[in-house]
Amino acid sequence: MMLRFWVAAGMLGLSCVAWAQSNPDLLDQKESEVPPAPAFDAGKLLLFDVSTGSSLVYGVDPATLRIGNDGIVQYVVVATSRTGARNVMYEGIRCSSGEFKTYARHSAEGGWRPVDNPEWRSVFGNMPSRHAVQLARTAVCSNSAPASSVGEIVQRLKSYGFSQ
Repeated sequence: MMLRFWVAAGMLGLSCVAWAQSNPDLLDQKESEVPPAPAFDAGKLLLFDVSTGSSLVYGVDPATLRIGNDGIVQYVVVATSRTGARNVMYEGIRCSSGEFKTYARHSAEGGWRPVDNPEWRSVFGNMPSRHAVQLARTAVCSNSAPASSVGEIVQRLKSYGFSQ
């Protein structure tokens, strides 16, 4: 059953990207001004697996989820290693084009630091981390549109076996 889910999720993701690429108006969508990176609570993360072999545990603070007027879903994601080291990023997913962007990174010593010239990247790209594609497929996107509400995203995260 899980294999069918992942095959269907992959086909859905590829169809979303193909649909967006065949609709150039979606790719030229004007992005709203990005709000400052929000405060997050690492104790309230909705945890999820990116891959069975990953040494990192990923989580999203549901209080940081936001759906903008431009259709971009923004969130804070925390990647934690087995030793407790953390990578914290403030990101956005644009469902209409199957892309994500990292706006800022957080460090315990310096707080939030904006990423120089953040650029949209495909969630399906060959990257060391696949967390954005997991979020897009399972919770954030409905075909090429964002979920209808933050509550719906949280509910999807919980119903797909993600834990808190």
